[in-house]
Amino acid sequence: MSIDAAQALAAGPRTVEISWSPRDVLLYHLGIGAGLPATDPGELRYTLETRLHVLPSFATVAGGGSPGVISVLSMPGVDVDLARVLHGGQSLTVHRPLPVAGTATATSRIAAVYDKGTAAVLVMRTEVADGDGPLWTDDAEVFVRGEGGWGGDRGPSARPAAPAGGPDRTVERTVREDQALLYRLSGDYNPLHADPEFAARAGFERPILHGLCTYGMTLKAVVDTLLDGDVARVRSCTTRFAGVVYPGETLRIRMWRREGGVQVTVGAVEREDAPVLTGTIVDHG
Repeated sequence: MSIDAAQALAAGPRTVEISWSPRDVLLYHLGIGAGLPATDPGELRYTLETRLHVLPSFATVAGGGSPGVISVLSMPGVDVDLARVLHGGQSLTVHRPLPVAGTATATSRIAAVYDKGTAAVLVMRTEVADGDGPLWTDDAEVFVRGEGGWGGDRGPSARPAAPAGGPDRTVERTVREDQALLYRLSGDYNPLHADPEFAARAGFERPILHGLCTYGMTLKAVVDTLLDGDVARVRSCTTRFAGVVYPGETLRIRMWRREGGVQVTVGAVEREDAPVLTGTIVDHG
């Protein structure tokens, strides 16, 4: 098993048609914890089809899951064990508000391959457009442990400076014990998030929550807390997955306002605020 960086980068893009319905949007919102309290008007915008708007992070699962961790493994030049693969980072740019139902074309390719020494990083870029033009651009960074060291480009290392002063807002969000099982129904069936034996083989004490579930929970917290619940204000959301989340834990989400956006950190409360998401920036209008 190995990675052939030249072959992966030279491969042509893959294009598929994707579609989604209000039911898919509702299921995704429930998977990231929407609906508590169930009768709250702010939550009904995520859970009631007659009031429905779409959290931009839905783009990461639209059509059954945008190409990401698992799909990278089927790209030319990539032959690695899924147990050594982790989602390392995510960047999403929204070109216009996502419709509650749609059909679009998703074009994906490996845009970069980086050599981090002890691991390789593959960047899968997906560009999605419908009949009215571009909808979103999505970059998934996939870490493959044990595949670095060939002397390739290490890639960018700059990270946003740590926010100064106390956060403008801090909220806590509980991850339900069954949250990964519900979230995976939106299309990410990686056994790491459900099968204890596979999780142990990957080096974890038990199944972990999808990084993109934490990503969605965090973006929702920012929208609900600092953007007046207006999903259309989100322009982009970038993050690095710095640590795992176990179902049943509590996320502490700290937010700092900055010009044109919000900087966020997320920690696991029960593990002394162990970092979960870092370098998180939500740009908005």
